[in-house]
Amino acid sequence: MTRVSGDTALGLAWAIALASSLAILFIGEVLGQMPCLLCWYQRAFMFPLAVVLGLGFWWRDRRVGRYGIALAIGGAVIAFWHVGLYAGLIPEPIQPCTATGPSCTDNNQIILGLPIPGLSLVAFALIALFSALSLKETTP
Repeated sequence: MTRVSGDTALGLAWAIALASSLAILFIGEVLGQMPCLLCWYQRAFMFPLAVVLGLGFWWRDRRVGRYGIALAIGGAVIAFWHVGLYAGLIPEPIQPCTATGPSCTDNNQIILGLPIPGLSLVAFALIALFSALSLKETTP
C-alpha cells in the first residue's frame, strides 16, 4: 500500500477545494442557477478553504491542515443537513430550499448522478480527510 506524503495530501485537499469553488462559480455565474440559502452557507466554508489551503501549500506550511479540517467540518455539517432536506428526512416546515428562491430538488441540480448538496458533502469529507493526512508528518 502506498503512503501519501503530507505535501501530496495538502495539495489534494487544495485541489478539491479549488475545483469545488470554480464549479460553484460556474454553476451560479455561467449556468445562471441561483443557490439556495444552505448553498450560500456551504459556499461560506468552501471559498476560504481554496484560499487558506492554497496559501498553506504554496508556503509549505505543514500545519495549515488543521484549518482545513475546521472549515471542512463546518461545511460538512451544513451539507449533511442539506442532504437530509434533499432526501426528505427533515420535516417540510423547516425546509429553507422550497420556501422562496431556487429548489435543490430540481433535476437540473444533479451532477455526476449526485445532487449538488451530496457533491458538497463528498468534497468537504475529502478535504477534511486529506487535511488530516497532511498533518501526519507534522512535528510539534
